[in-house]
Amino acid sequence: MKGTRPSVALAIYLPLSAMSLLSPLRGALARPITVAAIPTGLPAPVQTERFVLKPGQTVIGKVQIVRIKPHQVLSDIARLFDVGNDAIKLANTGVDPWLAPVGTRVIVPTQFILPDAPRVGIVVNLAAMRLFYFPPHRPGRPQVVITHPVGIGRPGWPTPTGATRVMWHEAHPVWEVPRSILAEHAREGAPLPKVVAAGPTNPLGNFALHLGWPGYLIHGTDEPAGVGRRVSHGCIHLYPEDIKQIFEMVPNGTPVRTVNQPFLFGWKDGRLYMQAYSPLQDDKRPWKTNITLLGRMLTNNLIGRLARAHQRIHWSRVSALLANPEAVPLPISGSHLAGNGLVATLVQNRLPKGSAWDGKTHLPLTSAEFHAILTRYDASLH
Repeated sequence: MKGTRPSVALAIYLPLSAMSLLSPLRGALARPITVAAIPTGLPAPVQTERFVLKPGQTVIGKVQIVRIKPHQVLSDIARLFDVGNDAIKLANTGVDPWLAPVGTRVIVPTQFILPDAPRVGIVVNLAAMRLFYFPPHRPGRPQVVITHPVGIGRPGWPTPTGATRVMWHEAHPVWEVPRSILAEHAREGAPLPKVVAAGPTNPLGNFALHLGWPGYLIHGTDEPAGVGRRVSHGCIHLYPEDIKQIFEMVPNGTPVRTVNQPFLFGWKDGRLYMQAYSPLQDDKRPWKTNITLLGRMLTNNLIGRLARAHQRIHWSRVSALLANPEAVPLPISGSHLAGNGLVATLVQNRLPKGSAWDGKTHLPLTSAEFHAILTRYDASLH
């Protein structure tokens, strides 16, 4: 966290009505969506991966909406727009991830509140399953952030939180399978070889960044379906096209910080926004019953902006987002908010400009095999 939050100022914006957090509202927030006016046709999708930051900016990107095409499922749209599989499902709880009819409108969660962490090097928010890279920049020049979804460690094999560094790069890595993973697979009746050669079926993908934490890497994957989900043995993995970009941009020695922040606050268009993700299964912090815990995520800067704007937090909205996270930033202060306050633009269902991907999987998988992998991941979480 950035310094100590003043208890007096915080108390001003945590009124007694905030005690509704102790018994969150039942049901999700109202789902009506305000779609920005479109003069003619549909605009092209906007950039989803690289952003130039203005001083004090905490919210990046825009929420977009697309219509499902024939033979398309939610995971296809996630890869197309560089978002994670769990995030797109969280933003579309009423949409069948496999059988949504052609033409169904899908919310694409391509707007993000930056984690509360130093904007240096790589920052990974485990709860959001998202990586943010802040390249070095000259004083007085705009700062840039590059962001991609990641897969992280599953329950029992958590990705650690804390600070480390990139130690070295390895292209076309060979995977020397740790004994613990060999033993796990043997118990499950799916033995692994002790060494997996480089190639299209290597779980490390084509590129890996070795970290200062022994045994932990940031790497690619041979199964993109796992990006944005808890499926690894603790490593952080990206879509093949994203790790290639990070591998080429990030030098050795770059700081890496992992945080676990399921509830994020940011300032946009004169209002306070909250972005809520589902807390990780092994996150034992009492988010829904401890108002002080949530209040710590409000930085001094945000508290000051609330005071200057003479605004208070709508705690009923906060309570609803705690109970039903939606993966997109939604306003929680100010007045005249229709529905849940989400404003999104209906765009063309195609690859956004500036994407690191070329729209091809480059993987030896049929559609049926791809869907079978996703089904296996779903089953592993229950």
